[in-house]
Amino acid sequence: MQIQLDPGMSAALELISEPLVVTALGAVALTTAYMMSQSTKGRQVPPVDLKKQSIELPGDEHIHVSPLMKDGKYMEYRYEDVRTVYDSFMHGLKVNEDADCMGQCTDKGVDWMSFKEVYESAQRLGSGLVAKGLEPGKEALVGIYAQNRLQWGLIETSCLIYSLVSVPLYDTLGPDICTFIINQGEIETVVADTSKRILALLERAADTKTLKRLVAMIPSEVTQEVKDKAKETEVEIILFTDLEELGRENLLDPVPPKPEDLYTICYTSGTTGSPKGAMISHGNIIASSGGVQMMSEQPSMKFRPGITILSYLPLAHLYERLNEILVTMHGGRIAYYRGDVKLIMEDLQNVQPMGFPSVPRLLNRVYDKVMQGVNSSNWIKRKMFFYALSSKKADLDRGIIRNDTIWDKLAFKRIQTLMGGQIEIMFSGAAPLSPETMTFLRCAVGCPVLEGYGQTESGVISTLTLPGDHTAGHVGPPLPCNAIKLVDVPEMEYLAKDQKGEICFKGPNVFKGYWKDPEKTKEAVDEDGWLHSGDIGEWLPNGTLKIIDRRKHIFKLAQGEYLAPEKIENIYLQSLFIEQAWVHGESLQSFAVAVVVPDREFLEPWAKKQQITGDFKALCQHKKIKEAILKDLSEKGKKAGLKSFEQAKDITVFNEPFSVENGLMTPTFKIKRPALKKKFQTEIQNMYAAATQNKI
Repeated sequence: MQIQLDPGMSAALELISEPLVVTALGAVALTTAYMMSQSTKGRQVPPVDLKKQSIELPGDEHIHVSPLMKDGKYMEYRYEDVRTVYDSFMHGLKVNEDADCMGQCTDKGVDWMSFKEVYESAQRLGSGLVAKGLEPGKEALVGIYAQNRLQWGLIETSCLIYSLVSVPLYDTLGPDICTFIINQGEIETVVADTSKRILALLERAADTKTLKRLVAMIPSEVTQEVKDKAKETEVEIILFTDLEELGRENLLDPVPPKPEDLYTICYTSGTTGSPKGAMISHGNIIASSGGVQMMSEQPSMKFRPGITILSYLPLAHLYERLNEILVTMHGGRIAYYRGDVKLIMEDLQNVQPMGFPSVPRLLNRVYDKVMQGVNSSNWIKRKMFFYALSSKKADLDRGIIRNDTIWDKLAFKRIQTLMGGQIEIMFSGAAPLSPETMTFLRCAVGCPVLEGYGQTESGVISTLTLPGDHTAGHVGPPLPCNAIKLVDVPEMEYLAKDQKGEICFKGPNVFKGYWKDPEKTKEAVDEDGWLHSGDIGEWLPNGTLKIIDRRKHIFKLAQGEYLAPEKIENIYLQSLFIEQAWVHGESLQSFAVAVVVPDREFLEPWAKKQQITGDFKALCQHKKIKEAILKDLSEKGKKAGLKSFEQAKDITVFNEPFSVENGLMTPTFKIKRPALKKKFQTEIQNMYAAATQNKI
């Protein structure tokens, strides 16, 4: 069974489930399985009491903090000698200087560079950037426009050595947004990988007045077309190797950053208008990393020299960069995938990572496809699989996760092997992971699966589920580097006194604000320093946080992308076919759906020309009319620049207009989203089921 994931995803997995071997287990084997299931091997020891995972501070604000906070103070760092990301790399260098640090996956394996080699190369590259005019220690911005690869890691490290600030650009932002970022940051130097990306920047050179030079990571990508365009635009093209040689000739001593200095500016994709550049300091991300360490470490899976991950999640996002900071800080290894989602399974088997950070969209698809394959097999194989799953779930209920039972050998070994065979811990972030998938992975892979919650502005993570807590449906307690409170949202009937409200963060991991945008910063952070997330949470009795809603009319899909339904609806309303539209999305789904009310005066004459007969209600139920409307909406969306994940993948055509009378509009003629969601709950479920079945 092969799992096909959507093209363009940041990562993909291809799991071929080994046929479930049907053997006459007999009484002896069954007894062995039972005895192994009763073992206490694999039991995690949680760092706090699972019945009281957070503490509510005295007062009427209902602030929750981690029991791991010492003397009521936020954790700002884990190690005395690690206060910046530069320090974190130097810490890894100290403990594992001659060991592998960063490597590039190839067809033949992995080409590794040691910590010492990475540092020396990065020092030369950084010296080359300084020789080209960037001022060390002045927080000069360096754009990085590339896929995950070894050169990204090297240029990022060079920025650390000379207190430069990396600013990732990525394709989903589009060329207009890339231009906006370069202009807003007055960026002079962008490091890029492919000729396609280089040419995209050169094509807009006239609109990016500050852009002076492009550093090409791959010499072969500097084609004659690139050279001609660069000459025309007067933008200098420098080979990565030449920049390093320039640095060799002008080698400088390091200019390390301070904790309060900027580490990076991460731009959000935004929902309307221009994106916002979240300013993340070294202190912000080091606080987050320390919190993750304290919450997740177990004697059997500590961060340690040699621990390995495969870098495939987008480095343009802070999530993946936090993963790499944690690994290199402890002398571990990062292998950069080949950039082809179809080859990730091969890369995993070559690299054999111990840690596997991922996102729900990928993990949910893995679960769906595995279960689809199991359910389509014969009854004997199905029975064995579900018996194996049930046995592993029984272990979970007793706090045990392991991968050496008889059921791992019979039912799950193939899955584990195809993921490299060495996975010790998995992390999920960016959006909620379904409880079914969470439980399945803990059983099938046989390792802890921890789910984090946060946002870029809160240092990417603010809560984390604990090892030893094998329940699902929540995102764990606060990290010791931040406090969390819920504030009243009376218009949605969420009140802090009822343990529900908008989630707000405070602590050293909270960002410095938005780059050159004080107004947006004030909207996000209140006068008391609380960052407002826009998400609605609920405190559970054990002190963990559950995400239950979104305050604004914005929703987050399973891959972590935010959508603004009103923007999409306004575009769709340009269609002559429809009079009203309501776009809906869910955090466990990777796409949106919509309910539309046709324009009767347009639809009936159009249907007549198409020789489609019936009254208005019948027309709304006609398959060809639904297909025509969906096609027109998709074309309108594409023309308006909607990205694929913003487009509704299925629609319900409704024959009754939304109105005040039927309770679907307010007296001010705004659609009532909660009422629409309630009314069309069955249709929503059917649309998602149909779209998933058709692999939309």
